Amino acid sequence: MAELVAELARRLVDEPDAVRVEEIEEDDGTLLLRLHVAEGDVGKVIGRQGRLARALRTIVRAGGVEAGRRLQLEIVD
Repeated sequence: MAELVAELARRLVDEPDAVRVEEIEEDDGTLLLRLHVAEGDVGKVIGRQGRLARALRTIVRAGGVEAGRRLQLEIVD
């Protein structure tokens, strides 16, 4: 799932080399995917009124259901 999120983000930003996804295992079993992008690209990943961010989070949650675990996406710069 992390590779999919990174690839989708690379296609949205001006600096694709700065995109990376960090996986963090939470205490409650949730897998947190932290999407790191260049500071100037955060708005491009979030989109107007957060539409792209919501779409990315929906994809991640659906992948979690498929895998049988809880996944969350966090966008950071």
